[in-house]
Amino acid sequence: MEKIPSLSFFFPAFNEEAHVESLVRKAQELLPGLAHSWEIIPVNDGSTDRTGNILTRLAIEDPGHIHPVHHETNRGYGGAVISGYENARYDLIFFTDGDRQFDLRELPLLIEKADQGDVIIGFRKNRRDPLGRRLNGFMWGTLVRILFGLKARDVNCAFKLMKRRVMEKVELSSAGAMISTELLAKAHKEGFRIVEVGVTHYPRTAGKPTGANGKVIVRAFKELFKLYKELS
Repeated sequence: MEKIPSLSFFFPAFNEEAHVESLVRKAQELLPGLAHSWEIIPVNDGSTDRTGNILTRLAIEDPGHIHPVHHETNRGYGGAVISGYENARYDLIFFTDGDRQFDLRELPLLIEKADQGDVIIGFRKNRRDPLGRRLNGFMWGTLVRILFGLKARDVNCAFKLMKRRVMEKVELSSAGAMISTELLAKAHKEGFRIVEVGVTHYPRTAGKPTGANGKVIVRAFKELFKLYKELS
């Protein structure tokens, strides 16, 4: 694949000390072969473990490419995504999660579709989450498709690539798990083209997921209907 001009990669991380260094190292290996200019923006979302210290050390080792953002307190998944989104500098902007349930080596699958769309999103071909999370995801996705007319089969898949013009037009505000829905719904409303690509999903091997937390789910539904009212 021919190199693209530039690429920003960000990922939110909350208490992911078991994953962040290996994720950054993998990105350092991969991105130079994909883009002439590139950056890694880890967003430490108020972690209470060693996540922040690890990211600071990695940034000192490679200050030209690693630009961490540190939240003093936890702002939630959406808040972390917004920080990465707003700090990205380059033409194409990619994000995934800090828990390493996706393989960065599949990023070229999204880049290759960039000439077909403005937002390129993965869908998990074989979602490796517990049954309860998969059922929640199916019901959420169905509701989102009905409310906003989206055709995306996996709204919350954390493997997304977008062009800078999307970021310049779409302002995000969701603090929690609703952030992906807000991004896609607003992009769709603005007429941006959304393209899907099948990607591999892996089970979490360390750390604790927060997406199934009751408070997180309640907040997501509140934000969902607020967004529906705003866009209707």
